[in-house]
Amino acid sequence: MTLDFSRPGKPTDNAYIESFNGRLREECLNVHWFEDLTDARAKLQVWKQEYNEERPHRSLKNLMPLQYKAQ
Repeated sequence: MTLDFSRPGKPTDNAYIESFNGRLREECLNVHWFEDLTDARAKLQVWKQEYNEERPHRSLKNLMPLQYKAQ
């Protein structure tokens, strides 16, 4: 395995990660004030669970991941 970085200024090199990072920032990091590392972990865990289980995804035909998996 080799580590490969996107070229500076070229977000299209890894569009999926850039999209995810944008959603993480917009939906979690910019919304919450973290008191300490424990608080940050707890809030990020809640967001992660919502993102992975409850939030509809365009790539899944606007279904929640658990709904898509059940098909």
